[in-house]
Amino acid sequence: MFMFVKDVKPRIIKDSRGEKTVEIILKTYEGKFYCSAPAGKSTGIHEVASYNKDGLNKSIELTTEFCEKVKNKNFLIKVVDDLMQLQSMIDRFEKHYGKLGGNVVYALQGVFLKAAAKDNNKQIWEFIFEDVNKGRKPRLPMPVGNCVGGGLHSKFLNRKRPDFQEFLLIPHEETFSKAISKNIRAYEYARSLLKTKSKNDESAWRTDKSNEEVLFILMKVLEKYDVRLGLDVATSSFFENGYYHYKNKKLVRDRLDQIDYMKRIIEKYNLFYIEDPMGEDDFSGFKEILDSMGKRNILIVGDDLTTTNVVRLNKALRGKSINAIIIKPNQIGSILEVKKVVEICKKKHIKMIFSHRSGETKDTLLADLAVGFDADFIKCGILGQERLVKHKRLLDIEKNLHKKN
Repeated sequence: MFMFVKDVKPRIIKDSRGEKTVEIILKTYEGKFYCSAPAGKSTGIHEVASYNKDGLNKSIELTTEFCEKVKNKNFLIKVVDDLMQLQSMIDRFEKHYGKLGGNVVYALQGVFLKAAAKDNNKQIWEFIFEDVNKGRKPRLPMPVGNCVGGGLHSKFLNRKRPDFQEFLLIPHEETFSKAISKNIRAYEYARSLLKTKSKNDESAWRTDKSNEEVLFILMKVLEKYDVRLGLDVATSSFFENGYYHYKNKKLVRDRLDQIDYMKRIIEKYNLFYIEDPMGEDDFSGFKEILDSMGKRNILIVGDDLTTTNVVRLNKALRGKSINAIIIKPNQIGSILEVKKVVEICKKKHIKMIFSHRSGETKDTLLADLAVGFDADFIKCGILGQERLVKHKRLLDIEKNLHKKN
């Protein structure tokens, strides 16, 4: 059965930071569908551009023009790869008129995916899962929750802040519902120990404490709630001219010092997860840290290093630089490219963490993508409206799966 496009158009909405982003609205005979794109503040240099080089307004202008060409067209989308019908039209349009931008392309593919799932009488995650995970049972990813924030996400008046961008809590429970409940309790306990009420872009607690002061406090949280501890170091935000410039306690580390420091931090605080511990092009630095872990169950995670990009992921795998990867759909600007990354990760046994961005919307597609593509983890905060709607979607999926079983 063909999906007929009655109408499709872009509009500008505000994200969780109050900044402008794009949403696509699609009307078919099955209903009205929406998909919006988030925006990152801490972005890697290898990410696709979110919008046209002339900005968001130019992207909206071009997208409006493109949508006119899509109206009154039929699409036959039975599996994820059938989104190529739409992508081929986008490619031809961009060749003549200019780039729409990664956020726009992601939102276009996302809204067509939502409509296709409805057209096939399936939930979005189910439409994806039955296509890419044949013969397997669906599962819920474990949450990776941002408890305390630093770096670019946590400007704190004129006060200092931790250099590390995210201090993460990672439960290990039988169900997503138990895991998220534990994370919320641990998050509130951390607030009482930090003695703060201030939150950052991702609703993580803000503090003027140093990196290790925060880690020391979170060790007490771990003792009480039995969650695992992780870090998004986000070194790209303080790496410059070959050196790592720590600002909370003013200090400059060279590459070897940074590698040694990351190893010591992992050991001292029994970290389960460490993301972007080295600069975004230092594949061998990641490898040295991963090699030093031996057979221990620790995730060395690429984000700015890999940018949800097949070429960079393959380079990281050839160099044995990582054993886990952040997947941000709008970072590569394509659900089709996300599928390629997922296929490689499954083949090479790389753990997948589907991730939000600091500037989020109330769109819940990320939750369906994480379940549909069989992610190991989902990173979408702990509290905050734009984060909670994704948790709620995951809880609804879990409840429906429980009913079926």
